[in-house]
Amino acid sequence: MRILLLSAYDAVSHRYWRQGLVNAFPEHQWTVLSLPARYFSWRIRGNSLSWAFGERERLSQPYDLVIATSMVDLSALRGFVPSLAATPTLVYFHENQFDYPESGREYRSVEPQILNLYNALCADRVLFNSAYNRDTLLSGADALLRKLPDQVPPGLVDQIRARSQVLHVPLPDVAFLPHEPVTGPLEMVWNHRWEFDKGPELLLAAVTELQAAQVPFRLHVVGQQFRSTPPVFEQLHQRLAQSGQLGCWGHIDGIGEYRRLLQRADVVLSTALHDFQGIAVLEAVAAGCRPVVPDRLAYPELFPDDCRYAEVDESRSLSQMVAQLAQRKVEGVALDVSDISHLSWRSMRPAWAEAMALKRD
Repeated sequence: MRILLLSAYDAVSHRYWRQGLVNAFPEHQWTVLSLPARYFSWRIRGNSLSWAFGERERLSQPYDLVIATSMVDLSALRGFVPSLAATPTLVYFHENQFDYPESGREYRSVEPQILNLYNALCADRVLFNSAYNRDTLLSGADALLRKLPDQVPPGLVDQIRARSQVLHVPLPDVAFLPHEPVTGPLEMVWNHRWEFDKGPELLLAAVTELQAAQVPFRLHVVGQQFRSTPPVFEQLHQRLAQSGQLGCWGHIDGIGEYRRLLQRADVVLSTALHDFQGIAVLEAVAAGCRPVVPDRLAYPELFPDDCRYAEVDESRSLSQMVAQLAQRKVEGVALDVSDISHLSWRSMRPAWAEAMALKRD
């Protein structure tokens, strides 16, 4: 099968997915186009222009299937390159623009949401990486359509729902590693982007409560960093360093070194304000970490109740859960870890193959 794979805003999670997809199906003939994950407003609106007039020869080849991320301006691209309009198309939503927390610094525009809506209506099949992602898009699209002044055809959300399916981003088989815990205090890892939407303030509040309760732990704060990071990270660094509870700090370049850290850690933390699947947490769990995650977002569909801290007074709920786990380690009791082998490429490949066997009526 000849497949055109389009990733218009090729952020780390998008690249992780597309590389895994191509590697999982070497029998297909892939043409991959991607654009850097920068200049968000221009990228999501301008990708059709960039590609249609910069990659026209490759776009005009005969394809059996187009797979596009939700950031692709699909309806415009099909207009610019008419041959694509006749090709079966699958759109994959890693996230949706109806459910992003606001930092207060955004330029507020409805255009990213309209792009999501048009893409979902333009595709023959719509895939989501979690039910949470699907449900927030459907409810958000419904709310947006109700606000529009006139000439809104009925049943648009129902059309999207009818062609939607939840299909998680699989983990590579090499991510499933034996747990190799170390002696000493509870080893925790927080392995997310260093941005406000990953909840660093909640992390600092929980650390403060754990220290006040004299809970023994060491915290590794790793993940993708940018030129500007929230000031709370400096406060967190100082607090951990002063108490002698600071583990690894900052981005780890080598994937091998990073995965060895996950194998040694006891717990992986999420304090996210939004996560549509939580790949960083899942990779840590695949290496033997016990997840401690919020009871919201996509996590209720991934992990059992005893891995999720309550939404009410979250910092206290989180710190109490960690304190219990720390005590269990002191007592020599093994920490239960969720089995997520069903999320490996080995297990999920048949479902992805079925989703890609898309024929236009």
